[in-house]
Amino acid sequence: MEKRIILATCGLPGAGKSVATDYLIEKGFYKIYFGDVTFDEMARLGLEVNEQNERATRERIRKENDGIGAYAKFIIPKIKKAFEEGHNKIVLESLYSWEEYTQIKGVYLNNFFIIGIHCPFKIRAERLKNRPKRPLTEEQTQSRDYAQIENLHQAGPIAYADFHIINMFNKENIYSEVNKILNQFSGDSE
Repeated sequence: MEKRIILATCGLPGAGKSVATDYLIEKGFYKIYFGDVTFDEMARLGLEVNEQNERATRERIRKENDGIGAYAKFIIPKIKKAFEEGHNKIVLESLYSWEEYTQIKGVYLNNFFIIGIHCPFKIRAERLKNRPKRPLTEEQTQSRDYAQIENLHQAGPIAYADFHIINMFNKENIYSEVNKILNQFSGDSE
């Protein structure tokens, strides 16, 4: 049986988490997206998808479910189910808080690894302004950065990542960096 591996992408908005995640999916990883917890709740409530509603929903979910680590409460069962269904390589897109990290690491100690994706603010803001889904202004990007760092303790998982990718260039660069990470698991995961 191949070793079970969970890779979580983390980084500030526009850093390249989705690009890395999509590439890992191409490489056979099963995706679990933290944001789906928010979007599922917004859909249940009939809320329009926008930055204000997303933030309010995230904050309410955390307030009602034990604080900053709340999303781990929803993600850990999804990981368990994915493993039961035979998905031995999982990518978690958009892990945010230190508390989420410690909860998941506590359950999957030897199988859980973080990929920290870094990019300067100006490049990220430009990417987010031009993305087709849920574009953000520079001011919204900065506001979201601050909220994620100050309110979600997001700096911890990024700083403590097992692997780091500097994503200032193009998709081929991030693919190359992800391949280097995957090569470290080649004896275990393929």
